[in-house]
Amino acid sequence: MAQAIDPAMRAELAPGGRLRAAINFGNPVLAKRDSATGAPGGVSVVLARTLAERLGVPLDLVAYEAAGRVTDAARSGAWDIAFLAIDPLRANDIAFTTPYVLIEGTYMVRTESPLRSIEEVDRAGLRISVGRGSAYDLFLTRAIRNATLVRVASSALAITDFAAGQSDVAAGVRQPLVEFARQNPGFRVMDGRFMAIEQAMGTPQGRPLASSYLKRFIEEMKANGLIARVLRETGEHDAVVAPPAN
Repeated sequence: MAQAIDPAMRAELAPGGRLRAAINFGNPVLAKRDSATGAPGGVSVVLARTLAERLGVPLDLVAYEAAGRVTDAARSGAWDIAFLAIDPLRANDIAFTTPYVLIEGTYMVRTESPLRSIEEVDRAGLRISVGRGSAYDLFLTRAIRNATLVRVASSALAITDFAAGQSDVAAGVRQPLVEFARQNPGFRVMDGRFMAIEQAMGTPQGRPLASSYLKRFIEEMKANGLIARVLRETGEHDAVVAPPAN
């Protein structure tokens, strides 16, 4: 990508002279705080910093604890770029790039649960904990026909509420479910997935120059190996760099 920056595009992407990047710490595959210092890190943080350097503007990280809150904030103009899973409902307010990372949405159950396959979960009488407004909540809202979705404020709470007996199944991103089951005997993560979650960058609708630039930027970051390197360095070995756009 040429380093020369179109001033009109920069004005769309950072209209206040600073790039405000919404960071969802509710998805630890993409963003997390250092346990010792609290410093933000992860692939979405690195992409935001790289983009701000490319634009030549200061970066402001706007922290959120759940994807649904990021989506809601798009309508109030609280951020200029965000890192979210692509979803048709979100696309009403957000112009997405092509995906840069693919992760799995799956289920966790108690060890003694009779449920063995993903397909068995959609059963009348079963309660599934989900983080309200998450990509998998939006997907399951369309896909689940018989089970009941129990929506809570965040993906982390979906896990803890399930563990406390508020539901029969926890839905979520595979990596944090696996980590919880590893640290807490009595739980297991099911094989397979109910969805492939396509993580992308986005900017509020109505910024065509910014949207076009971000699509080129994310393809460059996939091609030059930056995304793969950061995933390795942060230990997210199960996350996969999305293939190049056609």
